[in-house]
Amino acid sequence: MAEIKIRVLVAKPGLDGHDRGAKVIARALRDAGMEVIYTGLRQTPEMIVSAALQEDVDVIGLSILSGAHNAIVPRVMGLLKQNQMDDVLVVLGGIIPDQDIAGMKQAGVAAIFQPGTAMDDIVKFIRESVTARGIQTS
Repeated sequence: MAEIKIRVLVAKPGLDGHDRGAKVIARALRDAGMEVIYTGLRQTPEMIVSAALQEDVDVIGLSILSGAHNAIVPRVMGLLKQNQMDDVLVVLGGIIPDQDIAGMKQAGVAAIFQPGTAMDDIVKFIRESVTARGIQTS
């Protein structure tokens, strides 16, 4: 039986210019057999959702270090809903203060991965979540 090929969009929204962590995640997901699209730096929520729509992704991974997650994440989630993309799993990584985690999950983020999270844990979470949602990929 062929394994499902999970398509993941890794995005760096906002003005944060540090993408080393996003690139490490992108490589780990690719090495785990996922198809990864990396959007590059300084993406707007509109650019991210447009790319996710064009690439027909199963997962969006947002990497935010700038502290702008409280503004960016709700906008991304709203645009996904507006585009009937409610089935796209959204995960968040970076510097997310503990007091903001509940709000991010309430906004619709499936998981928040803070610095130090093992790559295997991220891969496992994405695989299990995509399977649990019944997302079919080609």
